[in-house]
Amino acid sequence: MDLDVFVSTHRAEWDRLDTLLRRRRRLNGAEADELVVLYQRAATHLSVIQSSAPDPQLTGRLSRLVARGRSAVTGTRQASWRDVTRFLAHGFPAAVYRSRHWWIPTALISTAVAALLGWWIGTHPEVQAAIGAPANLRAMTRPGGEYETYYSSHPAASFAAQVWTNNAQATALCLVLGIFLGLPVLYILLENMLNLGVGIGLMSSAGRLDHFLGLLLPHGLLELTAVFVAAGTGLRLGWTVIDPGPRSRRTALAEEGRAALGMAIGLALVLFVSGAIEGFVTPSGLPTWARIGIGIVAELAFLTYVFVLGGRAARAGDTGDLAAAERSATVPTAA
Repeated sequence: MDLDVFVSTHRAEWDRLDTLLRRRRRLNGAEADELVVLYQRAATHLSVIQSSAPDPQLTGRLSRLVARGRSAVTGTRQASWRDVTRFLAHGFPAAVYRSRHWWIPTALISTAVAALLGWWIGTHPEVQAAIGAPANLRAMTRPGGEYETYYSSHPAASFAAQVWTNNAQATALCLVLGIFLGLPVLYILLENMLNLGVGIGLMSSAGRLDHFLGLLLPHGLLELTAVFVAAGTGLRLGWTVIDPGPRSRRTALAEEGRAALGMAIGLALVLFVSGAIEGFVTPSGLPTWARIGIGIVAELAFLTYVFVLGGRAARAGDTGDLAAAERSATVPTAA
């Protein structure tokens, strides 16, 4: 495309749109209709230039013009409780459901890695010796030791808040850093599974694995699921950088990135629930079967939420991204 010819052909339309935008509060009916038509044309022109002959200066000018036109045509939109309801009932579960082919394998592989690490540590005394001195390991694994008192070392409310903050930060990092080809996500996952594997191995070697799982499972089922969802979504975002599919790489990253950021908010709510369980249920005096039962109920509720509500929303076309009317116009990209 000859950019100079394109600009000279459409400059008058852009100038006219700029003029109408400057006096949009004093437009008559015909001028208002003209503004809408010129805004739509300018949005198309911007897409054509971005895909065919990107020029930073021209792209910047048209982007600002289209943004002003969009504001004039659609008006300023304020968030409402309806948006929150739509996000929780459709957008968030749909985004998690769409990422299931990434986070389910991530969960299975990560759990297998943690189990193998736990077996290796638990059956090899020399590995345990490399982790810490025998006296330190006994202080961690004995009845009333560090693994056991960790959950009751602080007041329940402050402990739950601290756990929630740490886990929300980890999931947000998985979602945001996924754009770096997913490599930071793999590191975060490995670090988490290593910590879990060490706990399994040391408590198993002390003959107290059942007690350890009784402390871990009430909150760990939901907490680890949230981490796996974040990690799987981060890996998916990293793969989008490599293979954006039929969309342009810019469009694909914008769509998947917006959905991932929305998931960070939703997963923070999920982790709030798991943090509350870890702070108030895990260290409680309830029988082990009751504590684990609460964890299983919370996990099943989340999975039902994702696969029933999320599956229905995804089949209806919801992706967890912004609504179609709120996204910038794009041009088709050849496969």
